Amino acid sequence: MTINCDFLVIGSGVAGLTFALDASAHGEVVLVTKRGRADANTTWAQGGIAAVVDRADSFDAHIKDTLIAGAGLSHPKSVEVCVREAPDRIKDLRERGAVFDESHSHDPNAHSFEEGGAVGHDTDLDLHLEGGHSARRIIHRADMTGREVERALLEAVAANPNIRLLENHMAVDLITLSKYGGPEVCAGAYILDVDAGKVVTALAGATVLASGGAGKVYLYTTNPDVATGDGVAMAYRAGAEVANMEFYQFHPTALFHPQAKSFLISEALRGEGAILRRLDGTPFMGDYDPRKELAPRDIVARAIDHEMKRSGAEHVDLDITHKSESFIKEHFPGIDAECRKWGIDISRQPIPVVPAAHYQCGGVMTDLEGRTTIPGLWAIGECAHTGLHGANRLASNSLLEGLVFGHRAALALKNVREIKRAHDVPDWDVGTAGHSDEAVVITQNWDELRRTMWNYVGIVRSTTRLRRAARRIALLQEEIAEYYWTYFVTQDLLELRNIATVAQLVVDCASTRKESRGLHTTTDYPATDPKQARDTVVKRGVAARLAAIDP
Repeated sequence: MTINCDFLVIGSGVAGLTFALDASAHGEVVLVTKRGRADANTTWAQGGIAAVVDRADSFDAHIKDTLIAGAGLSHPKSVEVCVREAPDRIKDLRERGAVFDESHSHDPNAHSFEEGGAVGHDTDLDLHLEGGHSARRIIHRADMTGREVERALLEAVAANPNIRLLENHMAVDLITLSKYGGPEVCAGAYILDVDAGKVVTALAGATVLASGGAGKVYLYTTNPDVATGDGVAMAYRAGAEVANMEFYQFHPTALFHPQAKSFLISEALRGEGAILRRLDGTPFMGDYDPRKELAPRDIVARAIDHEMKRSGAEHVDLDITHKSESFIKEHFPGIDAECRKWGIDISRQPIPVVPAAHYQCGGVMTDLEGRTTIPGLWAIGECAHTGLHGANRLASNSLLEGLVFGHRAALALKNVREIKRAHDVPDWDVGTAGHSDEAVVITQNWDELRRTMWNYVGIVRSTTRLRRAARRIALLQEEIAEYYWTYFVTQDLLELRNIATVAQLVVDCASTRKESRGLHTTTDYPATDPKQARDTVVKRGVAARLAAIDP
């Protein structure tokens, strides 16, 4: 079976849905998602979207905050594009039906203004403050912003006749072709119809990766089960350049409970004055940074990690008991309900928290319109490396990136119909593969890989631990490859194959960077080296290298 379309979009989070809606004005879109349509990192985003929409704020301030958090590796052009286009993308969202919390003190007669590099107005929106931000600029829907964004965009997609959404369809590999000795061009992808157990061929004028992050490469993560790095892994196997995979952000505060998955405790709690305490009740962030709880995530995560290792404690406490029960229920209903489910009343007792893998700051290298280094292949959202996040993402810049670059890629692809589609692509060949009676191999390798990454390639690394991880991952990849070519592909096998590829890329990039910067901390190179203010770029068959950043 062959699917033909103008745009093939892989992933149904904020980036993929935004692109699909904008691109549908000038072409037919097929959007594939490997589980349900709302199964995306976007749905789980709590904090909100950073955007300058208030008179007291400015573009310059948001740009500066982003560059500081990025620890010298954020690309200035990318930062400026995202910050300056943010208000328009918020407007688009609201016009598509997204509802955000409003301020009770808004003056309806206030006017917009623009002067001295500051752009803003008296907003009708309620704005949160989060770590690393110098002003309240986080637009939110209580503590379930991602769910609201996903809802609104999915409803708009469902009403759009030019978008075909295929659930339970997982991309296996990209299709690349080379004509007459020229460069390889992406022509589409092979897609596993999970329910039917068949691989179909999807051909498109443009293939857009919007597949999200890879939190499941680590043992503990705030991400949902779909976050297995599929887009990065497929692009790397196809020969695209990938960058900065050593910078994996660990959110400082995930709920610690023996029976609970790593549920995210939003940074907005610390924005409202929540205090991190040792188990004896003493606060500790003042020992690590003058900004205390409002320091950027990399600093807070390392501080918690150090406190746990120093004391042997399994967690630290996050205390917001100074706020009333009514305030908590109004501002953080999702967190309050989840904690109560596990017997924790956060208005009366602190929340036990630990760091957990949260966000992939690197990814498939793109320009400011989403083009990768392979013609015909585009990448947007968390799976892409636009240069926005640098060595550490500023809180609530993630949904923003998906909105901005999803829109920019769609604008750049207005003339996709002029791109000739491939026709002579062979169907998926199963060869001599058969049904497996050794699924335990997948489970064993899955657990071992994620534990190896957690123990050896976590918040703090060393050269020795990275070497051990590289050896073990290489062996696991041999076992996975043997299994892949012997048996029919399944979703579990494909996800295992992809997280193994991502693990290799993280270790390769981390081993190349001989310094500590942002989210990459190594005991063998504890200082930051100004000469290494460069991106770590890796490509299939080519050793990782440090590449200069455009000014």
